[in-house]
Amino acid sequence: MDFSAVNWLGVFAAAVVAWLFGAAWYMALSKPWLKAAKLDPATMKKSPLPFIISFIAELVMAYVMALVVGAMTGGEPTLLAGIIFGFVLWLGFVATTLSVNHRYENFGWDLTLIDGGHWLGVLLIIGAVIGWFGASAG
Repeated sequence: MDFSAVNWLGVFAAAVVAWLFGAAWYMALSKPWLKAAKLDPATMKKSPLPFIISFIAELVMAYVMALVVGAMTGGEPTLLAGIIFGFVLWLGFVATTLSVNHRYENFGWDLTLIDGGHWLGVLLIIGAVIGWFGASAG
């Protein structure tokens, strides 16, 4: 696997767009998400840390997506390949993990659908941006 072929601008752009998508997603679904997660906004601690951690996590996801898509396309990522790998990775890892964890944590399927939809959007966006930016110029 060629770690030097990563398009760092694409990785950063993918993480930014995915993070902004997540912000919009959870703002739009904040009330149903709070209910599904059994959280009371009045007792929640206000901290920027979850936002920082989510951005760092999306940077890592974008980097790994660049490695996977690059390796699987022979170093020539495309928009379609990025979207396909985003979906496959979501289905294989995220959808399954959330489904299992939320059942053990005694959450309903509403939380799984909200969180799963978010991560599906994130991985599709990251894959699309990585594919669109293509391989590193250097």
